[in-house]
Amino acid sequence: MAEQERFRVFATSRIGDAAENLLRARSYDLEVFPGPEAPPKKLIIEKVKSGIDGLITTLRDPINAEVFDAGKGRLKVVAQIAVGFDNINRADANRYKIPFTNTADVLTEATAEFAFFMMGMLARKMWQSERLVREQRWPSWHPFLPFLGDEVTGKTIAIIGTGRIGLAMIKKCSGFDMNILCYDPAYQNHEYINAIQELMDLRHARGIQKEKTWIKYVEFEDALCGADYVSLHVPLLRDGEAEKPTYHLINEDTLKLMKPTAYLVNTSRGPVVDEKALAKALKEQVIAGAALDVFEKEPLPPDSPLLDPEIADRCRLFHHFASGAQITRLDVDPDKGMAGRCVQGLIDVLEGNYGGDPTKMPYVVNKEAFIP
Repeated sequence: MAEQERFRVFATSRIGDAAENLLRARSYDLEVFPGPEAPPKKLIIEKVKSGIDGLITTLRDPINAEVFDAGKGRLKVVAQIAVGFDNINRADANRYKIPFTNTADVLTEATAEFAFFMMGMLARKMWQSERLVREQRWPSWHPFLPFLGDEVTGKTIAIIGTGRIGLAMIKKCSGFDMNILCYDPAYQNHEYINAIQELMDLRHARGIQKEKTWIKYVEFEDALCGADYVSLHVPLLRDGEAEKPTYHLINEDTLKLMKPTAYLVNTSRGPVVDEKALAKALKEQVIAGAALDVFEKEPLPPDSPLLDPEIADRCRLFHHFASGAQITRLDVDPDKGMAGRCVQGLIDVLEGNYGGDPTKMPYVVNKEAFIP
């Protein structure tokens, strides 16, 4: 970087000492909002208007024409420390010719791992068991009282969305001898699914698993009807954004397709699930339980129907925590950590890597805006 260049960057959240120090070591003038709450949009606009070169954002920051217009002539990049970018208006970014980046892929395994843990915790009733012990209400051991959980091994799971995280979830479920129903509204990765089937067959042939297991693509309705567990891994696509939108994909009608003994897990995007319909389904025992790490509104409002005490025993709720592991969130290696990938995306644009061509920069999302 040329000696006279001193890029100004404002971050709407802490992204970790290592990543922040890396930018400062490159002589970046970095200002970080102390948080932990999100800065008001008015403050973001003021910072952009003051002449920053780069803006580091999170999912909770609304980034649209107001922000881009405030940075007209100076703002060069918005670097999002998240895979999702529902908060960034892509059309506005394209209109103002501002590239924005995300941190896809590095949180794939961590998110799939957490989804699997959520499923197991929900099914085996771990929360109810620990509460029983802590509240000194466990009288003695009994074969089936006060309650029993459900196994994961040998059951059937529906993976809704077979992108990176969905495929990683499939890999983990296959290790637990689960049958797997797959559905994806956009693309079917038959090569991967065939490879998993080969591994399933080999495990059975070598005596590693007793029962034969299978994996296959099916229609959405068939996936819901046939599964003991349903795990969501689709992007949020609203009406008009795709041929098969995913907004409220799980709703009153689709919940009724699930078995009354089935469980729902969501680590994708909150609005993929109609929360009022889900709470109603849990209360009426349409399905057995649900575990969610994402919500229609975050943080979860105090009047959310999901907080109804009547369904607390079958509804596990987490604070958008699926990628919340040390390496995944904070490592400065862009191939390992969200912080590292966020910073590298920022550096690529500001320092003109890849010949200054955003279409060649691996972490730029809206490449279409820069195609001649």
